Amino acid sequence: MDETINFTIGLSQGIAWPWPIAVYLFLAGISGGAIAVTLMLNFFKQNTDVTPLLKSAGIIGLGTILLGMLCLVLDLTNPLFFWRILVFYNPSSVMSIGVMLLLFYIPLTAVLVLMSFADTFSKWPLLGWVAPLCAFLEKFRTIINAVLMVLAIAICAYTGFLISALIRFPLINTAVLPALFVASGISAGMAAAKILAAACFGAKESDPDMHALHKAEWPVMAAEAFCLFMIAIALLSGNESAKLAFSAFTDGVWAVVFWGGAILVGFGIPLVASIIAGKGEESKMSFYFAGFCAIAGMMCLRLFILYAGQMNTIV
Repeated sequence: MDETINFTIGLSQGIAWPWPIAVYLFLAGISGGAIAVTLMLNFFKQNTDVTPLLKSAGIIGLGTILLGMLCLVLDLTNPLFFWRILVFYNPSSVMSIGVMLLLFYIPLTAVLVLMSFADTFSKWPLLGWVAPLCAFLEKFRTIINAVLMVLAIAICAYTGFLISALIRFPLINTAVLPALFVASGISAGMAAAKILAAACFGAKESDPDMHALHKAEWPVMAAEAFCLFMIAIALLSGNESAKLAFSAFTDGVWAVVFWGGAILVGFGIPLVASIIAGKGEESKMSFYFAGFCAIAGMMCLRLFILYAGQMNTIV
C-alpha cells in the first residue's frame, strides 16, 4: 500500500472547498476564539478561578471543534480513511500541520472542560476518579492554560493559512487572511462565550469579565475591518486578475452576502445595539441579539471568502 497522502486532494469536486469546509472554518474559528480570549482574560487578570466564562468557553471550544472535524471528515472523498491523515504527515502541507495542532488542541480542550466541571462530573456514576485526577492536573493549570491559549490562536490562524494556500485565487491567496480569521474568530468566540455564560451559568452583563469582553469587542472589530480594507486595497493595486477578483465585493450574490451578512449583520447591528442598548429586559434582548448577529456575520464572512474567492481565479 502506498503510504503517502496527497493533502491537496480528496475534497468535493467543482468548487474545491464547498460549504462543509466553510462550516468547518466557522466552527474552528469560534472554538479557537472562545478559548483564546477567555484564557487571555484570565492571564491578564491573573485569575485561576473557574468562572462562568471559562465554563462556557470550554463547552463551546470542545463542542464546535468536534462538530467542525465531523464536517471536515465527511467532506473527504473516502471518509472512512480519515485516520490516515492522523498517521502519515507531510510537513510541507498546511493541512497536515493543522492536524498536528488539532491532535494537541482537542485533548487539552477536553482537559479544560474536565477541570472546569470536576465537581459535577465526580458526582456521576463511575466518574469518581475525576476529582483526584483534576486535583493532580490543577498543579499544571497555568501551563495547560498557556499552551492551550497558544494552540487556540494557532487554530484560528491555521484556518486562514489553510485556504490561503490556494494560489490560483487572488482574493484567498493573501497573507492577511490568517490575521482576518484570527480577529473574526475571536469576535464570534467572544459573542458565543458571553451568550452561553449568561444563559446557562448565571453571568451578568455587569460582571467584570463580561464587561471586559464587551470593551474588547470594539478593537477586535476594528482589526477585522482593517484586515478587510488591506485585502481590498491589495486587490485594487494588484495585477489584472487581482483587480477582476475585487469585483466579488461589488457584483453578484456573494457581494450581497458580504455587505448584507458580514458587514450589516456582523458589524453594523452589534455596534448599533451596543450604543442604543437600554436597561433591564431591553438591554438583555439587545445583548443576545447582538451576540447572535456577530456569530451570523462571521459565518457570512467565511462563506464569502471561500466561495467568492474560488469563483475569481487566475486563468
